[in-house]
Amino acid sequence: MSVRKTLRRAGVALAGLLLVLAPSLAPPAYALQAAQTLTWTADGDITRYKTAPTTAVAGETTIVFENSVATGNTVGMPHTLTFDTSTPGYNHDVALNILANPFDANNGRHTATVTLTPGTYRYLCTIPGHGTMAGEFTVTDGPGDPDTAPPTVTGTLSGTRDADGDYVGSATVTVTAADTGGSGVGTIEYQVDDTSWTAYTAPVAVTALGDHSVQFRATDRAGNTSATGSVQFTVVAPEPDEDVTPPVATVQLAGERDGTGTYTGPVTATLSATDDDSGVATIEYQLDGGAWTAYTAPVVVSAAGMHMLHYRATDTAGNRSAEQMSHFTIAEPEQPDTTAPAVTAAVTGTRNPDGGYVGGATVTVTATDGESGVATTEYRLDGGAWTTYTAPVRVTAPGAHTVGFRATDNAGNAATAGTVTFTVVADGTDACPDSDPRDTVVIDGDDTRVPNRDTGDGCTVSDLIAERAAYPNHAAFVRHVEAVTSGLVTAGTLTTRQAGTIVRAAARSSIGS
Repeated sequence: MSVRKTLRRAGVALAGLLLVLAPSLAPPAYALQAAQTLTWTADGDITRYKTAPTTAVAGETTIVFENSVATGNTVGMPHTLTFDTSTPGYNHDVALNILANPFDANNGRHTATVTLTPGTYRYLCTIPGHGTMAGEFTVTDGPGDPDTAPPTVTGTLSGTRDADGDYVGSATVTVTAADTGGSGVGTIEYQVDDTSWTAYTAPVAVTALGDHSVQFRATDRAGNTSATGSVQFTVVAPEPDEDVTPPVATVQLAGERDGTGTYTGPVTATLSATDDDSGVATIEYQLDGGAWTAYTAPVVVSAAGMHMLHYRATDTAGNRSAEQMSHFTIAEPEQPDTTAPAVTAAVTGTRNPDGGYVGGATVTVTATDGESGVATTEYRLDGGAWTTYTAPVRVTAPGAHTVGFRATDNAGNAATAGTVTFTVVADGTDACPDSDPRDTVVIDGDDTRVPNRDTGDGCTVSDLIAERAAYPNHAAFVRHVEAVTSGLVTAGTLTTRQAGTIVRAAARSSIGS
């Protein structure tokens, strides 16, 4: 032992032992019972099941799969416990597929009853990115084949070591056990420095300075106990100026999110780390169970689905931070609207035995679009200009008519134009017995050459313009003509051009002056 170590250890009081609770890969103890129960547990880690059985006996079995807050899943990560029914070399007679997450109706704990047969079963998590969550267990014939072989048990050490191989600050002992006799591991025990045997539930961190020995043993469900194993090591104090503190790593996620917190597009993960002693040397990340990668720039994730980002940092003294993780989900992208709206037209009114509409017909246009929504609806009468549709169109001019209609949605998809045809028949009522019978519309002697049509009730266009009526002034007469011709355009009696010709003639007249 070096003089430096001897001086460092001298005068240092023996500290207590600290047990750090952490996820354990050792299977839990199971009571012997007629109908066996096999339990799997999971947490937020997507690389492995937290606990899983390795052996079982043939017969009726209760399967328990728990992925809950109680088992360490505080991030809401879902997992499945699925039995493989296709890979050669395994039993395929049990179809099991359980999906569990801490916030489901069962709070993440689910059970199923199956019948196992001798052989080997393979199990796995089928969620994308969780591919390393898989394993197998062996089923024996059961009580007819007694287990007389003890389990095997091993211990491994981890921690920061100095040049002499001693552990600086603390050493962690991890114990694992396996049983090939068929009954399965029942309990694992350990003791530090010949103190007393204690049930092993998690890796053991020893922080007391000095030389230590940790013993361990395992007992299977048939009562066979393994030989005692042990590991020896020395824990030394760090130098006064020695950096034994790992850096602190953090992540920031950026991207557009919806009301549920789901990202609606790419997510940018920016990693950072701080270290107040020797300084940060490297930052690493692992995405969806892939390889650890050196972080050099923000990580952009665009694939839809659930993702898990693990990250860690190491300082220049070799101290590595605890592995951190961040879980997020990217929604499936919205599909573009490529479907045109649906548009229809209906003609209503009083009809005679020949099907003609007496006195006038009303055309109602309806457009619907279940995706981006209707932007515009248009119609045109008898081949005229397309006009924005805002209300049902009333057509009173006697004769045959055609109304075209179409619609466009907010994504720019235009529906194919449709048409309806119909005939208006005069109802025989003469609303203007002293009608102006001239062939064209004449205002104050100015012949517009626009046909002086019957508007459907015995009144001609000139009758409605009523140039011989009394008006308070010339502007009032022009406004009257504008209103009349606008209505006749809507009814299909006049075209827009004909209406304009009549209004200009009214403006040139002296009526009302």
